[in-house]
Amino acid sequence: MRRELQTFMAVVRYGTFANAAAHIGLTQSAVSAQIQRLEEELGYPLFDRTGRSANLNSNGREALAIAEEVMSVYAKFGKNVSSPKTGLIRVGSIASAQTTFLTDALTDFWRINPGYRIRLVPGLSLNLLGQVDSGEVDIAVMIKPPFALPADLRWRVLLSEPFVLLAPRKHGQREWLDLLENEPFIRYDRGSFGGRLVDQFLRHSRITPKEAIELDELQAIAQLVRKGVGVALLPLSKALSLPRGVVVKTLGDATFFREIGLVERPSDIRQPVAALLAQRIVEAAERFSR
Repeated sequence: MRRELQTFMAVVRYGTFANAAAHIGLTQSAVSAQIQRLEEELGYPLFDRTGRSANLNSNGREALAIAEEVMSVYAKFGKNVSSPKTGLIRVGSIASAQTTFLTDALTDFWRINPGYRIRLVPGLSLNLLGQVDSGEVDIAVMIKPPFALPADLRWRVLLSEPFVLLAPRKHGQREWLDLLENEPFIRYDRGSFGGRLVDQFLRHSRITPKEAIELDELQAIAQLVRKGVGVALLPLSKALSLPRGVVVKTLGDATFFREIGLVERPSDIRQPVAALLAQRIVEAAERFSR
């Protein structure tokens, strides 16, 4: 609740959600989400929402006085404890990173900082992006979205994975375009960022595949290809275990990529030690990609 209280006090100080967002490094939607969570937890509204201004109601004025007391207590903790070595870091991650380089990064960090607790939050990239923006997680490993990130978020590239066509071995001599146009197509879920890249590629290439099944799990898609259900466009990831009976067709000059990276909030409003873990993640990803 500490983050929500800080945001609440910022809204009171700067008068509107938009002004508060500009001063504390969040988007306006993230500020709104934090205030909504605080109101839901308290059980009553804090503002009279009339026009653009955020005016405190009677409950809000009482809550502000208590919030100021609570934050002063937090400040006293900071003064009485020099160089604290404990805390909680919340890390969001897509599934493929959890089973590869992220475990190395968590191990390296924990050996040096055993007093910190790490909460790993799994999820799809779109959800993780929103959780970083709203302050629910400190950092997240995710697929780069096919649209611009909020201006106050920072993006660091970790890996770049080329998309390839997977096909049953019996089609090993055929060209990728022939297979994609004429064989049943197993689609990478369009609701995911990776699936959106596939959809953009198909539309740009003016290819209308014969769709059979659509799902998000890469390993499951590869297994469906092995069973002869159809062909699929997938990122060639080291986290993907290609089953026997599957051939990989590169796309040549038509190759497109899935970019995996680290998204962070401004350093002045996130858990400071999260920056140390972020650096460990970057280093682990570099080793993994060699």
